[in-house]
Amino acid sequence: MRSCLSEPHSYNLAVMGLKEQLKGIIQERALCSLSNRFDVIGDIAVVSLPEGLNNYQHVIADAVISRRHNIRTVINKISRVDGSNRTARYEIIAGSDTVTVHKEYDFAYRLDVSTVFYNPRLASERKRVTDQIRPAERVLVPFCGVGPYVIPAAAKGAFVTAVEQNPEACRWLGENAVLNDVEDRVTIFTGDAFDTSLLPASAFDRAIIPTPYGMDAIFDVITPRVRPGGMIHFYTFCNRNQSDALGIEFARRGFELVVQRRCGNVAPGISRWVYDLVKQGL
Repeated sequence: MRSCLSEPHSYNLAVMGLKEQLKGIIQERALCSLSNRFDVIGDIAVVSLPEGLNNYQHVIADAVISRRHNIRTVINKISRVDGSNRTARYEIIAGSDTVTVHKEYDFAYRLDVSTVFYNPRLASERKRVTDQIRPAERVLVPFCGVGPYVIPAAAKGAFVTAVEQNPEACRWLGENAVLNDVEDRVTIFTGDAFDTSLLPASAFDRAIIPTPYGMDAIFDVITPRVRPGGMIHFYTFCNRNQSDALGIEFARRGFELVVQRRCGNVAPGISRWVYDLVKQGL
């Protein structure tokens, strides 16, 4: 297990100019399909190579490593995130280890990139949300993964209930709570966030809902657990028109819309959106 101790700006989505570096090495037609962008998680670079570049995997990996000397492993994402554990399939094209320590602002996360989901592109968004948390808040985080919302919230002094179906992610979250010295303020439930028997009956002051694609029905499962006047941070995937319509729908249902913002594109015309909502009522 290795550690990457870089500051946040250096391990977020990286634009490395790979095409320029690889001109004359990779055929021009194949080079056109190469993206300059890739994710860095700890000391692991994650690329997504089209089939036409399969013969150039090691050349591309060497180019990535030469530009970022803290990178020790390069993996190629060969399937989409899928399944109940929200994991993708990867192949190692340089190095040998998919376990790393990822630094995000003042927190460290141990994880195995091959068995859990982690999106380094949302670092600033996670900080935006967790900076709002106050000591002693009761916070609920479904789909919590290895803890990038849970750990900062607990570090703010909140008492966090974390729900995650992937047992590997729960195991890493437990380690990360200890690693970041917040284990006394984190309660972990391993199971489906749609299973309300996992959730305490007491009302929460805040819910952070990083909804996986296609699971928007979780909104109606989680929001009844938030007290009137409490805050909900709800993430979903849609286009601009759908996003505006959803904002109107939240208002119709009795939620005060405080923030509506795009958190990055995920497909042509489709973006991740977040809504900060206050639950109204007595």
